[in-house]
Parts: sequence; structure tokens; C-alpha cells
Amino acid sequence: MFIKWLFTFILVLSLPQVALADQKVNPKYEGIEITVNVNQASAEELADLLTGIGMKKAQAIVDYREKHGDFESAESLVDVKGIGPALVDKNRERIQL
Repeated sequence: MFIKWLFTFILVLSLPQVALADQKVNPKYEGIEITVNVNQASAEELADLLTGIGMKKAQAIVDYREKHGDFESAESLVDVKGIGPALVDKNRERIQL
């Protein structure tokens, strides 16, 4: 019984760390309200400033923008391969057009 309780206690303590791990931002931007214009930013800027966007997805955004023109809304980012609604929602407050 004690082991079950101890395991549950440790699991509960680790949950906040798991939730925060998904929200990592480049440390040089810590404490700053971040916004990025997805119609002007470079792939490097997108990867640095948007949560859950690495260089591969950032480059896909830039390539799509160069081929199809500027994004009309944050939701139109889902047209880029690898970008889904959840990723857009996660970055909604940071996305500018």
C-alpha cells in the first residue's frame, strides 16, 4: 500500500515538469512577451520564437509562404505539412500576420 502511495505521489510531483517541458523557448527570450510575424520571419526566427517548431517545420513554413504568398490567418498555417491545429493553438498569442 505504501509503495502504491509513494509511486502516486512521485508521479503527481513530476506532472508540472512534463507540462512545462513542452513550452520551452530559447532562453535569451525568457521573460519577454514574444510575437513573430509569420509572413516576414526567417526560418531561424520561427524556430527560435514558436513553441514546438524546429528548423524543419520552420523551413516548411517559409517554403510554403514563398510558393503560395502571405498567410491570411493563423489558421491558414495548417496548410503547411507538419503544422496542425494544436500547434497553431499553442502559438496563437505569438503569431502575427
